[in-house]
Amino acid sequence: MRDIVKAALAVVLASMLAVFSSAPGEAASAQEIDADAAGAMQKLYNRVDGGYDLATRAAGILVFPSVVKAGFGVGGEYGEGVLLVGNRPAAYYNTISASIGFQFGAQARTVVIMFMTPASLDSFRRRQGWKIGVDGSVAIVTLGAGGAIDTNTIRKPVIGFILDNKGLMYNLTLEGSKISRIDR
Repeated sequence: MRDIVKAALAVVLASMLAVFSSAPGEAASAQEIDADAAGAMQKLYNRVDGGYDLATRAAGILVFPSVVKAGFGVGGEYGEGVLLVGNRPAAYYNTISASIGFQFGAQARTVVIMFMTPASLDSFRRRQGWKIGVDGSVAIVTLGAGGAIDTNTIRKPVIGFILDNKGLMYNLTLEGSKISRIDR
């Protein structure tokens, strides 16, 4: 039964990638990922008060400019991004996850993960594949009263932002997402 579910998820994910990639059959180049990541960071700075200050204090920032999630009963999610250290590209990664349950349609979102301490960044970089919720925890930043970011969340060693076209998204999680290094 488990093999059937894995096979179904693989088919759905492969279909999603074929449908939603900007150039079918081609992965994004390092230059494309870098440019998209710069745009994603600017979006974060424009939409989240204090986002720029947090970014300047982070030991490293993992930016996934576009994570596409799609499903029809069985769903999946995929995106490619860059790890910025000292505001320079240090390595490239992808994120992938799967889900089962009532779901229909597709959406894209931007995911920014900030490693606020050198120890949390080193722990991430030492792993071949980093599964959120297993290998590390990401505190998702939410907006508190008056539209300010929750200051309790930003004290965590790893914090995450999930944005759509309108701004910071609520009640979402990255739990179960696997992040792996890729060559670009």
